[in-house]
Amino acid sequence: MPARRGVGTKGIVEILAHTRDKIIKVVTASRDSPNQNGPYLATKQQPHRPSPPIYCRTPPEPSSSRISHSHTHYSSHSPPPFSLPSRPCVPQKPSMSTTMDTTDVSRNATTAAALFGTSTGGGLASLLPEVQTVELLVAISIFVTIHSLRQRRSQGLPTWPLVGMLPSLLLGLRGDMYEWITGVLKSRGGTFTFRGPWFTNLQCVVTADPRNLEHLLKARFASFPKGPYFRDTVRDLLGDGIFGADDEVWRNQRKAASLEFHSAGFRALTASSLVELVHRRLLPVLADAEAGGDAIDLQDVLLRLTFDNVCMIAFGVDPGCLAKGLPDIPFARAFEDATEATTVRFLTPTAVWRAMRALGVGNERVLQRSLAGVDEFAYDVIRRRKEELGDAGRRGSSRSDLLTVFTKMRGEDGRPAYSDKFLRDICVNFILAGRDTSSVALAWFFWLLGKNRRVEERILEEIEGIVAARKAVDAGGEVEEELVFQPEEVKRMEYLHAALSEALRLYPSVPVDHKEVVEDEVFPDGTVLRKGTKVIYAMYTMGRMESIWGDDCREYKPERWLRDGRFMGESAYKFTAFNGGPRLCLGKDFAYYQMKFAAASILHRYRVDVVEGHPVAPKIALTMYMKHGLKVTLTKRNKSRL
Repeated sequence: MPARRGVGTKGIVEILAHTRDKIIKVVTASRDSPNQNGPYLATKQQPHRPSPPIYCRTPPEPSSSRISHSHTHYSSHSPPPFSLPSRPCVPQKPSMSTTMDTTDVSRNATTAAALFGTSTGGGLASLLPEVQTVELLVAISIFVTIHSLRQRRSQGLPTWPLVGMLPSLLLGLRGDMYEWITGVLKSRGGTFTFRGPWFTNLQCVVTADPRNLEHLLKARFASFPKGPYFRDTVRDLLGDGIFGADDEVWRNQRKAASLEFHSAGFRALTASSLVELVHRRLLPVLADAEAGGDAIDLQDVLLRLTFDNVCMIAFGVDPGCLAKGLPDIPFARAFEDATEATTVRFLTPTAVWRAMRALGVGNERVLQRSLAGVDEFAYDVIRRRKEELGDAGRRGSSRSDLLTVFTKMRGEDGRPAYSDKFLRDICVNFILAGRDTSSVALAWFFWLLGKNRRVEERILEEIEGIVAARKAVDAGGEVEEELVFQPEEVKRMEYLHAALSEALRLYPSVPVDHKEVVEDEVFPDGTVLRKGTKVIYAMYTMGRMESIWGDDCREYKPERWLRDGRFMGESAYKFTAFNGGPRLCLGKDFAYYQMKFAAASILHRYRVDVVEGHPVAPKIALTMYMKHGLKVTLTKRNKSRL
């Protein structure tokens, strides 16, 4: 049996054209037809003629008269028998039925005349050009709609004239943007080209193919820098810092930071500062919430923890965000607002946000005000640090924070290697990179535990085993509430490491990232990239690709990371939460240590339950915040059933 075929675009257009021709034919016929010989009324104004006299038929004469005229021959000018006579007939008084018929005809004629035309030339006939125009516009609209929708098959999304795929993007922004991207990429085999309005910069290739990621992050690293678009968009906030820098500027910062991250002094600073923050601030805040029975926004608490921690590492100062009462810190608020305002730029045409910046209106006004708060704090810290280092120059300084390290650096001429502006950029970049990665990942981790209690039980078994091993060595033991995990103990938490990695696979802290190709390239999957093309790689989508992680890719299964009970990492181009290639995250090891230490310290003491009915959804930002935070209640372990 042959397959059933649809009408198709051509068929629909032919139907519309046929309908239009029929309407034109009907209206034209009604205009040209006489009133008395057809069902149509005249639509064209006729010249005025005097009304002819009304004739009536002559009644038949008596039979004798008819006989006497039987042989009469009629000329061509004389009327035939029973024809209209040459003289007018005297009108007779009409009957009742005749009067009613005449009235109906007159009324119908009047109505028809009003509908189809009057002496002023109005009516339906005068609307004929408008009717044809509307029909044409409808036909064009239907044709364009069908043609645009058909592009979904070949391009992944409908492509409309002038605006491209923008309507689909706007619909995606109304819901879960990352799931929308995932659906499109899966339908296109892992890569598709987004075509925005021709007058914007929203033209890019989006991919979630590990082969393409290895190509751009490693094999052809030099051909895929961050690029001028990304750099210009974030420059007001990040300046020339490592997060958006390329080439030599990036290499110099990475080299200096890499040496510091692997130094003994830096490791000691990170460990001591984390113990101080967790045991002197985080746990007391949680204890107060548990004692009062109040729900607490765990995401906000974790953000405060990591913000204080990274500021101590980057600037060598403690902003106090996690102090008792959770105070509002101006620098933290300014930094948060500046980050959100910068994110909005990626969803706004460049010419638009630049015009708004010049006028100081809308989102750009918020950004300018927030940047003033960030700069005020940063430059004040830099000034005081330089004074401190000058005073301590003769007796030495034991500080190991990044600001101190970069401030001490000297150029070949013996002068400071970096300006105050550059020092500000370096520190702000590391705060952005270090604050969100751990806190956002921990928030999603605790949410996933609430939905997978089996995983939580495995983690608790692991923690209790480590605590038991310590007590066996130290006969005196420690008071449980004051238990502080040691670095070597944190390192042995293999299942916890796997559970955190699984959370990052499903909810990477940076869901998408950006590159820009500087010369013509071809991806391993065959996608052609022209010079200047922007490339978006979607880490969120990669965690949901059956072709990468199997049919159970959407399930939370830490076991996929374990081999014989030991954690086994995956390729950085399959699991890209910490980037890959030369730009692999410098703070990866510290981030895992920070997350494991905080998570173990909380889980050992409390059961965390998400408030029933609390909405959980990702927020469109540079990092994957929860849009509504994470409201939870806490219960002490000795009060709950494990």
